[in-house]
Amino acid sequence: MLRPIRTLAAAAAAVALVSACNSASTNGTSPGGSGSAAATTRGVTADSIKVGGIVSMTTAGGYSKKDTDLGAKARYLRANAEGGVHGRRIEYLGAEDDGQDPAKNMAAARKLVQQDKVFAVSPMSSVTFSGADFLEQEKVPTFGWGTLPAFCGPRHIYGFNGCLVPTPGGTLNQTWPEGIGRILGGADGKSVAVIANDSDAGKFGIRTFQQGFTSAGFTVSYAKASVPGTAVPSDWSAYVKEILSSNGGKAPDAVVSVMQTPNNIGLFTALKRSGYKGLLSDPTDYDPGLLAQDATRQALDGVHVLLQFQPFESDTPDMARFKADIKAAAGGKEVPLNMHMLLGVIVRPTALAA
Repeated sequence: MLRPIRTLAAAAAAVALVSACNSASTNGTSPGGSGSAAATTRGVTADSIKVGGIVSMTTAGGYSKKDTDLGAKARYLRANAEGGVHGRRIEYLGAEDDGQDPAKNMAAARKLVQQDKVFAVSPMSSVTFSGADFLEQEKVPTFGWGTLPAFCGPRHIYGFNGCLVPTPGGTLNQTWPEGIGRILGGADGKSVAVIANDSDAGKFGIRTFQQGFTSAGFTVSYAKASVPGTAVPSDWSAYVKEILSSNGGKAPDAVVSVMQTPNNIGLFTALKRSGYKGLLSDPTDYDPGLLAQDATRQALDGVHVLLQFQPFESDTPDMARFKADIKAAAGGKEVPLNMHMLLGVIVRPTALAA
């Protein structure tokens, strides 16, 4: 079954969206309050705040983060039901689909700001973020998963879970290496192979986790962002062969994948068929719906998933509220839960405006 290494954050209480409207463009007039002052802040009126998202709903590889949009709708619906933000209703326009395409990501950012006139972009969930410089230049508060350097430094762009891929010299998040070290009984004398897609996110991930696992005491026997980012390989044998001989001609103690679900299913299946008995881990496959299918259930059996939210199995008030919010946003229907929904609800919008 899926076994998360560690739960890090409550489902609906992690990041303040902004402390005040002065993060946005104000044309030199102090925002907040009501009347003409509020009108000078893009996307903010006396009674509403306009917000949009950018989400990879469709991708060439078949992976979708569309439920991030549902999670965001759920969170904003609850905020509005509780009175909005300082008397203002959140007008959520929904998410633009960037298809994990840099050109579409930039186009989505420009559309939201220049045409839709949003105050904030939340959520932003993609492996590409070519629109980051534009959003920062326009002083648009933007929130998402901190898996790209754009979330590590700009004043107006925030990772809900911090900066996961810092520039050299920055602070590394050691949760994953330390968690795997505990499972293996310590990192001393243990080796790990790290594999990622040939994409910006994959390359930054390889650099970061290679440093992280080395710092934790592991020998990193393999670290490559070599898997095509646009299509899932039909033959994983070359990757498996390299990985299984990377530790001085032997298999590493652990294989860590920084890839999306379709790639993980293919890689883990191929590794298991080769006879690999070491630890397998990834940060993306916490999705109970995957266990309903025989092929994906077998591929993920025993895989340790890095989880930065409360697990759905939690019986805390936060998780109960999350489930109720999702059901309400889905029109009263019970829908399968997944981690993309959790990303959508993680932002706390109660400080949108002063």
